[in-house]
Amino acid sequence: MARSDLVLKLAQAGLGGDKASVRRIVEAIISEESTRQHHIYAQKLKDTLRSARWAEPTDSNGNNAIFSYGSASKIDSTKNLYSEVVSNRSISDLYLESEVRLIFEELIEEHTRADLLRSYALEPRSKVLLTGPPGNGKTSLAGALAYELGLPMYVMRYERIIGSYLGETATRLQAAFDFFRTRPCVIFFDEFDTIGKERGDVHDTGEIKRIVSTLLLQVDDLPSYNVFVAATNHPELIDRAAWRRFQIHVNLTPPNREQILSWLKSFEVLIGERFDELTNDTVGKLDGLNFSDIEGVFLDIRRKIILSEGQLSLKDVIRKKLSF
Repeated sequence: MARSDLVLKLAQAGLGGDKASVRRIVEAIISEESTRQHHIYAQKLKDTLRSARWAEPTDSNGNNAIFSYGSASKIDSTKNLYSEVVSNRSISDLYLESEVRLIFEELIEEHTRADLLRSYALEPRSKVLLTGPPGNGKTSLAGALAYELGLPMYVMRYERIIGSYLGETATRLQAAFDFFRTRPCVIFFDEFDTIGKERGDVHDTGEIKRIVSTLLLQVDDLPSYNVFVAATNHPELIDRAAWRRFQIHVNLTPPNREQILSWLKSFEVLIGERFDELTNDTVGKLDGLNFSDIEGVFLDIRRKIILSEGQLSLKDVIRKKLSF
């Protein structure tokens, strides 16, 4: 969200007496200023929040009793709606098609140089939709993006978001997004079609349609320092209005022979042995598998080599594993 929008929302919340919203917006500004290395200004804002008469209460141990939702039990339940995942893979660690790699390198540059864009009244792109069959790196790519940007990644737990009572799902969605807006982060929503599905489906109730509308409003209201990454195995189910929210659409497909060969070469370096005459046969055996399955094969091969304590070579294990 542009600074002018934050200031406008701050004025509206302040004039309307909405103290919880004022706190959330100020916390968002603090996060943004911290990322810009404006630490003195950010600290002054933090001190102002702490010294305010309506600052958050503390429990008997001096810890915050609330975040901005009104009670300790409510913030505890909100935390159940997402989980923080730490990634240690970079974009260069993934076997991506050159076009996909370029798209994400450009996205990373936009966020690392966001100040330059904002000086021209532009914001970095921040909404990404990943499609494609399972096992081809949607989660890994979101994690690598968070790693490259140095941001936490929060994974939406859709099974906790969807409630059985009228209005419960919309309330949970708002609570989760209220939290995300307070800090720069990558938000990963897998199986996005579970909520963001086409509202024209005649089998859906009016409640489902209202949930989709709520979700889209929450996504629209995210500041640009929140990178929202949605993933689905069923793009045909996604609501057409939801498609328009995403500035970047990427389809991840199973690895081609060139990508598998690149993986083999990296594995040779890791193991310190070569496939040699088995290279083409190995690529042929792995062709058609998804990234997750191929990774599982290589991990299994590596375990067997390690456990053999030098008794088995790479070629021995490959022949047995892939039935040459």
